[in-house]
Amino acid sequence: MSYLVLARKYRPRNFAEMAGQEHVVQALSNALTRQRLHHAYLFTGTRGVGKTTVARILAKALNCQGPDGQGGITAAPCGLCPACTDIDSGRFVDYTELDAASNRGVDEVQSLLEQAVYKPVQGRFKVFMIDEVHMLTNTAFNAMLKTLEEPPEYLKFVLATTDPQKVPVTVLSRCLQFNLRPMAPETVHAQLVQVLAAEQVPAEPQALRLLSRAARGSMRDALSLADQAIAFGNGQLQEAAVRQMLGAVDHAHVLELIDALARGDGRTVVETSDRLRRDGLSAASTLEDMAAVLQRMAVLQVAPPRSADTADTADAQDPEAAQTARLAALMPADETQLLYSLCLHGRGELGLAPDEYAALTMVLLRLLAFKPGGAAVVEKKNLTQPEAAPPDRAPGEGAAPLPPPPPVPPPAAPACAADSAGVPSPPDSDRPPRTQAAATALPVRSAEHFSSDGKPAQATRAALHAIPVRVMPEPESTPEPAPSRHSPTPEGDVWYAAVQQLVSTRAIEALARELALQSQLVARDGAHWLLRVESESLISQPTARERLREALQAAGHASQISVELGAVADSPARRIAAAAAAARLRAEEIVASDPYVQSLMREHGAKIVPGSVRPE
Repeated sequence: MSYLVLARKYRPRNFAEMAGQEHVVQALSNALTRQRLHHAYLFTGTRGVGKTTVARILAKALNCQGPDGQGGITAAPCGLCPACTDIDSGRFVDYTELDAASNRGVDEVQSLLEQAVYKPVQGRFKVFMIDEVHMLTNTAFNAMLKTLEEPPEYLKFVLATTDPQKVPVTVLSRCLQFNLRPMAPETVHAQLVQVLAAEQVPAEPQALRLLSRAARGSMRDALSLADQAIAFGNGQLQEAAVRQMLGAVDHAHVLELIDALARGDGRTVVETSDRLRRDGLSAASTLEDMAAVLQRMAVLQVAPPRSADTADTADAQDPEAAQTARLAALMPADETQLLYSLCLHGRGELGLAPDEYAALTMVLLRLLAFKPGGAAVVEKKNLTQPEAAPPDRAPGEGAAPLPPPPPVPPPAAPACAADSAGVPSPPDSDRPPRTQAAATALPVRSAEHFSSDGKPAQATRAALHAIPVRVMPEPESTPEPAPSRHSPTPEGDVWYAAVQQLVSTRAIEALARELALQSQLVARDGAHWLLRVESESLISQPTARERLREALQAAGHASQISVELGAVADSPARRIAAAAAAARLRAEEIVASDPYVQSLMREHGAKIVPGSVRPE
């Protein structure tokens, strides 16, 4: 005799054997007992939760004749009468199952409905069961609407689907709908214990827990996995064999990862990730198991056990409860929520990476990097702080004195930002006097201030970083627009002409062009030119600097350039902005002096919108 799989052998035969669907069983049992029977039922739910099983039990309940042949409609079919046994074996002529996935056309539905005009041959009711009803075509749905709404009194429709969203609302409104829910792992575990005890198969409790979680709410999947595990384990279920079969991660690794993340131990995190790669364990399962443990930790942090008896019961049901409680006490609640969220989102990134283990490592490192108040954040902040100059060293020692930046009055928003950042403003007595000559005078640098590699000397850069931030007082009169504030220099005329030549001939583009426009020519020593920029990002572009040098050399200007960080008063960009501002001001004066515009302003109260006048 051929072997019958566990999912078919232990299919429930009555409502009492149904597991995990009490809400459906109670409603149908009460309806059968009171004989308040609807003519059409729709069972929805994911795979393996009992839709077809409930339909067959309902058909037996409607047609059961009892062991003595005198029974009627009942909520507890006997399972012994010809109607019950024939329905279980699939030979009952008045019970018809139609697979809509392979019979989805209007012809198949019309052929089924043609049988509706005939009364039952053996049973009390005809039962038409249409599985995966959402696969029917629109024409097939329309063909059955009238019969579904007003069937003969001896006809019952039972529809089943895994996707009720695709069923037309005209069909949904004609049916009594029941949603079969995915089963809890505890329910699946209890059913597996009963089935394996009946099969006399030895099983370890932790192996059954793994199968229960792997089924994901489907009893059929759980029994199918049990069949596979029995074959894999040679007639017995052991935790190690089941874990190897499922590719599941040992929870010792999961607990070790969470413990390392809680302690901020990055080395242990990386070593554990490498061990998972060597063992060939699933990266997705690792993140999934971590999320499950973190969820239990969050529950323990919010609602700890009320008594020791409750804790002992939890330990008996879950051997890892003690480790979970220890981690819940070790990790703050906000970190637990953050790690849980990142584990969920990290599972979606595994398929985007070329290697899922590399993606797993990055997710774990992100968990460590985003740890609130962690050491990584503090170290990052320390690395960005510039090194201050020694207090006993004069600012001008070893380098030419730096001129103060031009007196450009800042807008109100930056001043507020400086105050809110906590930058102390030195008293007026400590501030050096600012004169117009000091603001416009630019030192001429000779080649001796350059280092051997063509970069500014280290002392100069240190002095630049040591300049304190000072908040300028508000000017009494309205200043000119900031772009027009520049101080022309003789070197600036030379640099502006050179840059205009390079830009017009397209000798420089992109970052090299931006570097040329934003820099100021400070000094020339033959073929060696010294430039100054205000942005550190432009200094950190060696490719752009080399392209600018090559373009200057090709144009016959300079064969070597050096770039330093400092205040810029005369750059091509400032000259272009000043020229544009002057042209706009002239255009506004021309428009304001126009007689027609003046008449509009005088007679109709018209106003010129600031910034709307643009020169041609």
